[in-house]
Amino acid sequence: MPSGASTPKGPVMKIGIIGAGNIGGNLTRRLTALGHDVSVANSRGPATLTALAEETGATPVPVEEAARGAEVVVVTVPLKAVPDLPSGILDGAADDVAVIDTGNYYPRQRDGKIDAIEDEGLTESRWTARQIGHTVVKAFNGTYAQDILDRARPAGAPDRLALPVAGDDAAAKQVVRDLIDELGFDTVDAGTLDESWRQQPGTPVYGLQEGRDAVTKALAEASPERPADFRA
Repeated sequence: MPSGASTPKGPVMKIGIIGAGNIGGNLTRRLTALGHDVSVANSRGPATLTALAEETGATPVPVEEAARGAEVVVVTVPLKAVPDLPSGILDGAADDVAVIDTGNYYPRQRDGKIDAIEDEGLTESRWTARQIGHTVVKAFNGTYAQDILDRARPAGAPDRLALPVAGDDAAAKQVVRDLIDELGFDTVDAGTLDESWRQQPGTPVYGLQEGRDAVTKALAEASPERPADFRA
């Protein structure tokens, strides 16, 4: 799509996706279908992304190049892998890049104990932001990957799902909320990164497939105490 072109809902954006698992892969599918310029990377290298690239038209790149020129970067890798991302992962991104963090801490199932999360009480996304040296917007962490493909609805539809979105940077958060709207979902502002525990695993909103009112209520009912299943 030529420079200056627009998708049905707004300008074409350059988007980098780091991680090509269920969430990363389906975001690649939807965002390319909307007309955005998507680069996608994973830990195994561009050659392993040939099928996804052929399916979607996305550009497979090394992780070090995923953010180059990007206005939005999606970090969707296991939490334990975040410290292993290349230093300067966001070098070359747009100055006002919005970074989406989809991650969750699963200490028993996958990640092992992360002391700063369990002992210092950092929220998962605050920890991720520290690791990559850039603030993030927490979104999609409690979303079923298949819903990204199957549950998009036009604005105002009675069965439109809502996703919680947390972050400190108001402008970046708005970019992310607008993009989610374009994808076919409502959003609810879940507060700052320090409040993003309200959408971490084990909370009422995590995995909730409901609209704006139910998501707002679930966020309000969350407890800051991490459930035992999500502690090491």
